[in-house]
Amino acid sequence: MSIDYEKMALEYHSKDPKGKTFTGISKAVSSQKDLALAYSPGVAGPCREIARDPLLSFEYTGRANLVGVITNGTAVLGLGDIGPEAAKPVMEGKAVLFKKFADIDVFDIEINAKDPDTFINAVAALEPTFGGINLEDIKAPECFYIEEELRKRMKIPVFHDDQHGTSIIAGAAFLNALEITSRKIESVKVVFSGGGAAAVACANLFLSLGVKPENLIMCDSKGVIFKGRTEGMNKYKEKFALETSLRTLEDALKGADGFVGVSAAGVLKPHMIMPMAKNPIIFALANPDPEITPEDARKARPDCIMATGRSDYPNQVNNVLGFPFIFRGALDVRATTINEEMKMAAVRAIARLAKEDVPEQVLRAYDTAEGYIFGREYLIPKPMDTRVLLYVAPAVAEAAMKSGVARRQVNIPQYTQHIERILGPTKRLVRQMRNNISGWSRKSGSKPRVVLVHGHDDRVIKAAAQIGYEGDVNTILLGSREEISAKAEALGIRDIASKTTIIDPHTDSRIHEFADGIYKMRERKGVTKSAAHQMLRDNNYFGAMLVRTGAAEGLINGIVEPYINGLKPIMEVIRTKPGRIMNGIYMFSWNKKMYFLSDCTVCIEPSAAELADIAVNTARFAKQYTDDTIRVAMLGFSSFGSNRHEKSHRVAQAVEILHQRKVDFIFDGEIQADVALSERLQERDFPFCLLKGQANVLIFPDLTSANIAYKIFASISGSTGIGPVLLGPQYPASVMERGSNTEDLCNMIYMIANRYVKNQT
Repeated sequence: MSIDYEKMALEYHSKDPKGKTFTGISKAVSSQKDLALAYSPGVAGPCREIARDPLLSFEYTGRANLVGVITNGTAVLGLGDIGPEAAKPVMEGKAVLFKKFADIDVFDIEINAKDPDTFINAVAALEPTFGGINLEDIKAPECFYIEEELRKRMKIPVFHDDQHGTSIIAGAAFLNALEITSRKIESVKVVFSGGGAAAVACANLFLSLGVKPENLIMCDSKGVIFKGRTEGMNKYKEKFALETSLRTLEDALKGADGFVGVSAAGVLKPHMIMPMAKNPIIFALANPDPEITPEDARKARPDCIMATGRSDYPNQVNNVLGFPFIFRGALDVRATTINEEMKMAAVRAIARLAKEDVPEQVLRAYDTAEGYIFGREYLIPKPMDTRVLLYVAPAVAEAAMKSGVARRQVNIPQYTQHIERILGPTKRLVRQMRNNISGWSRKSGSKPRVVLVHGHDDRVIKAAAQIGYEGDVNTILLGSREEISAKAEALGIRDIASKTTIIDPHTDSRIHEFADGIYKMRERKGVTKSAAHQMLRDNNYFGAMLVRTGAAEGLINGIVEPYINGLKPIMEVIRTKPGRIMNGIYMFSWNKKMYFLSDCTVCIEPSAAELADIAVNTARFAKQYTDDTIRVAMLGFSSFGSNRHEKSHRVAQAVEILHQRKVDFIFDGEIQADVALSERLQERDFPFCLLKGQANVLIFPDLTSANIAYKIFASISGSTGIGPVLLGPQYPASVMERGSNTEDLCNMIYMIANRYVKNQT
């Protein structure tokens, strides 16, 4: 059944608010003082400083993170010269991609100027507004002249994405295709179809990568571009004119190693690729319909490596892999231009990422359970792979600094961690945990070992493979080696045994030792020796004994069974620390803030003393994972006795216990959730409230309310979480929910390993 995307898009764009973008404000404007700082009289301060030094506009305004996406509408997508008004939806779309993938703000500007010099003057005059300029949808050959002149006149990056975006992604894919087919770039013959912006830029970049000029043949609608040709020529095409007797695309393709099409649908016929070299590389990038379909190409040449510009085929050459991250790196070092060194750095970073294991979140984004493995069907990363930011932006920033066009120097490892904030607080938190783990590992000479009890589950296998690749933690999968290896192969994971340790509890020699250990711990709790052996048939108990005996440092179970099934072995074998209570918390990031919810998994109806213990445990934990002031709200259905009931009294008693203990964190209660999260309500209705700000640690009065709350939190758009984290066991352990995905598991593996490391230090 075909989908009417055009009709759907009209409805999508016409919903209020119209279009796809709007402006927002980045500072509080909620009081007279705020207004005085935002506008008159306070704004005079930054104005005077910028008048003294115009470069301070990067410090006191949003210019450093603002790109102008600018067009005259003369070459819009496949629609041609449809004018600046009709180009605006595309420019708004480009703005969405900048913000979504790289957190870059955009003003889209559509200029009614077909004359190149008029357009150049208009754009150049806007330099004080922007940190960079993205030119878009301008026809060739005027686009070359426009970019050249603007780059001469402006001291900020000017980047025509129709040229360079396509060339960078195609270049990365081409490098990897050469590697797969064991070719040397200096010896390959490449034929280009197209003489416009993208074709010329791709050809120039291929020359920079190492293709020899005499081995690059460019064809346009008039045929081969050769020395002496006059029809349809310009100075940009002239660079690629060869002394040759070849006159047609078909002639040029004989013996060619590669074809790069940025021209028109259907120009490459199946019979034309038959005489190409073995394993021909065919990039048919015309959109929406390629020069040749992958089906027709493979029918004619089953040995071909194929790429298109479409998302419904493998190897999509998509500009979104480039421009957001190139600008991110350029803006962050205040580059004055985007030079060849920066473009080449982006090419090689994208090519390198394609060779890494693909994380589960990328597979989810593309709704596939099959893994992507570097090869003929996976030459370049997927556009929804968030790791592109962390590969490309730092590479571009470093190249800008090394080539001398950066006005600001950054430490690349620190910068990489800094931009990781764009992916959300959870990503940044995981990075911090990994750094902590790897630092400890370097000093100690060992890595934390985490047992994953349910080794046959797809999510567990994928998590173990990803963690094994990243190399900070050693994982142990429980289950049959043969079955786990077979499943891994089916998931596209090669040699799983090299990425993790696999232990089969049914054949392990420690089974009798572990049974004796359980018997000694549980002999007065109704466990016989035979029962102890029977218990070890359950991987949960075997995994717990690995941790108990020091064969592993932490454990993760659950994921395929009810929570209580995983919790019971932890409580019986790993057991609770003396004088502590066991409770479960969830960490959530939302609107760039971290929240800690407890007890979400263990205590059904905690007493006042237990609530106080839970608050202390959770506050102690939260201090390790946020720089914000810890504010603990003891939640209830009333605020400060407004509804007297045994349950609200129990929360109030817990608050009194905390006062008696003289704990080292801010707390108050009993308090309703809206008051706990609103400083305004606190000031208006309860000026005596000790929180004096939004609570970030929420202690619930019972498991029912906590469970409901964290599931609502988890479903809120834009929130991400780690959990449930189990506090109180003698050794780090966690019971994952059955709905957990591979990313949740990976995050928890780092959490468990990090908690072990913190205990050691």
